[in-house]
Amino acid sequence: MAANDTGTAETRTDAEWRRILTPQAYRVLREHGTERPGTSPLNQEKRAGTFTCAGCGQPLFDSATKFESGTGWPSFTAPLDGAVETQTDRSFFMTRTEVHCARCQGHLGHVFDDGPAPTGLRYCMNGVAMGFEPEG
Repeated sequence: MAANDTGTAETRTDAEWRRILTPQAYRVLREHGTERPGTSPLNQEKRAGTFTCAGCGQPLFDSATKFESGTGWPSFTAPLDGAVETQTDRSFFMTRTEVHCARCQGHLGHVFDDGPAPTGLRYCMNGVAMGFEPEG
């Protein structure tokens, strides 16, 4: 099944997700895992472009919203309109706000209220859950 470009929900069976994703991407996107900090090549990505969902290709973040948070994960001040959804995550004896892809529901990371202006938010994303498409 190709990535859905119509804006409607992307659904696949567990077997299909396992077939198309790397084991690490599957663990993060489908099992709500977390990659080790500092391991994503996307931490160093400085080109103009768009960060996309590794599961379905949905555009998620414009590179202009990326900033160095010092956390070891790619961080952004805001997603593209309609690209992500959030829900409360009460795992690991804490309450956080989970961020997932609006199209395929893949787990991307969490959003915190300690980011820079203009939003004051820090979308702390797992690099393995995303791809990057350079501009031009």
